[in-house]
Order: sequence, then C-alpha cells, then structure tokens
Amino acid sequence: MDARVLAQVLRRLPPIEDPNVLVGTSTADDAGVYKLTDEIAIVQTVDFFTPIVDDPRTFGAIAAANALSDIYAMGARPVSALAIAAFPEEGLDADVLAEILAGGADKAREAGISVIGGHTIKDPEPKYGLAVTGVVHPQKIWRNSAARPGDVLLLTKPLGTGILTTARKRDLIGDDVLAPAVVSMLQLNRTAADVAAQAPPHAATDITGFGLLGHLHEMTSGSEVGATIDSRTVPVFGRALELARDGAAPAGSVTNLDAAIGSGWIFADSVAPEMRLVLCDAQTSGGLLLAVAPENAETLVDALRAAGVHAASRIGQITSDRTLRVN
Repeated sequence: MDARVLAQVLRRLPPIEDPNVLVGTSTADDAGVYKLTDEIAIVQTVDFFTPIVDDPRTFGAIAAANALSDIYAMGARPVSALAIAAFPEEGLDADVLAEILAGGADKAREAGISVIGGHTIKDPEPKYGLAVTGVVHPQKIWRNSAARPGDVLLLTKPLGTGILTTARKRDLIGDDVLAPAVVSMLQLNRTAADVAAQAPPHAATDITGFGLLGHLHEMTSGSEVGATIDSRTVPVFGRALELARDGAAPAGSVTNLDAAIGSGWIFADSVAPEMRLVLCDAQTSGGLLLAVAPENAETLVDALRAAGVHAASRIGQITSDRTLRVN
C-alpha cells in the first residue's frame, strides 16, 4: 500500500495507552514491542505477499526471510512463527502450496525457529508469509526513530530486487541475471544484525516495500533529523539501472518515487532518473539500514564484510537540519 495512504489510515486509529507497549504504530517501525518483564519484551511482526519467483519453495523461503527481517531490524531474536497462506481452489495443485510452506519452514529452521501453526484462506492469487514473534531486552531495542546528527548510514544489501523480479516476469532478463537478487533475498539479516550488535546502531530499519528513501524518510521523520545520501556509494544489483532506464520498474517503485518527492527529498541534477527509481525501488527481503556513530562506521563495515555481508556500504549521513538530499 502507498505509504501516504497507509499514514492517513493509521492516523485515524485511537492512541495506544497501554504503558507496556514500547513500540506501537506511531513511528512506523518494523515491528511492535510489548514489555513482559523488566528483562523481556516480545517483538511481533507480520508480512506476506504474492509470488515474485517461479519456484514455489524458493518463494516460500524468500517470504519467510522477508518477515524475519523485521525482527532482526529491531535488534531482537526470533523465537517462533505462524504461517499465513492464500491459495486458489482451482488451477494449482496442492503440491505447490506444500512446497511454498516447506520453503518457509526451511528458512525458519535456518533462523533457529519453528513454524508452529498458521491460517489459510481460498484466494484466486497465491499469497504467503509469516507472523513472527521475537524477544529483546526492553533497554536494547533498535528503533527507527533514534538517529542522531552525525550518524553514518550503512546499508547491508544491494538495491534493485523489485526491478529485477519485474523484468524477469516480463521476460526481459533470464534466470542468470535474476540469480544474484534471489541469493540476496534468501539471505537472512541475522548475520548483519549479530555483527551490528557489537556496536549497536542508534537507529535501524530494513528496506522493503517503501524503498530506501521511503524507509529512510520514516527514520528521519521519527528522529526529527535530516539525511544526505551519496548515490555513488549505494550498492546496486547489475542491470538494475539499465532496466529502470528501460521502463522495467514496478508500479510500486514509481509510486515510491512520487512519495519521496512529495515528502521533501531533493535530488542533485547529477542523480540520473534511473538511479532515483532504484533508490525508491520496492524491495523484498532487503538489507538493514543502520544509523551508527561515526567512530564505529568503518570498523563495522569491515566486520560486516568479513562476516559475509559483502555488500555492506557507507551510503550517507544523518544531518541536524530536516533536509533530505541525494547527491
């Protein structure tokens, strides 16, 4: 859903008054957090979507990794999951659904948890995802609303999954071009979160449907700061820029770009139209965006790359004014 529409809907909800709700809907964070004790808070999130790859098992695994990402983005540890699935009565064999569920279960097992139940409905278009529960110490939550002026912005995965998967659906590219994006979408953000925990970020989020600039806008808005992005340092999948230039960007990414302009992002003339689209590309199972103290930035990038998060890059900085700029 368009972030602007969603924001209007959420504003109509009554305020949350329970003092044990540590993170609710007010800051558009990645998950809700509820305090159980002085030592334990539960973290809850849900995410599901339609197939973005042809192989059912791979789709299930990507959807699960995408849902789990919200838990890692809060600095939390997942403990269990419930499956959410929609499947047509006719036209697809039940074995396809079994493979989707198996892919999700495989990825949950990789994360060290089990899918302990779920819910299914009949729907003409298949959909799948997880509702994930995690745990975190109430004093160690990573929020998207605590970035500080001077913080360095780090991104842990390349951008362009939305453009590449859309291009594959349109037969503009082959599986070989899409393959690196599939590998990335299948990669849990657990390692990135574990490494980042060694020098905890001031703020964190993961990059999914609203694109890099959309999720960064949520971070800067909640933190009452601005940001500058150096587009030359942002990691991008091969062919993504070319495909964006040729019109392969999904409708959601185009909507995200309109929303970014409307929310105040200023693009330097040197930032090409295709790069602007990539910066707003609707991602699936994207990387973590971390706002870290400047003295920790280079060491953290090196540690992330050494741990196998090879795309980890320094992409910008938090500023004291409220300006949002891409150079």
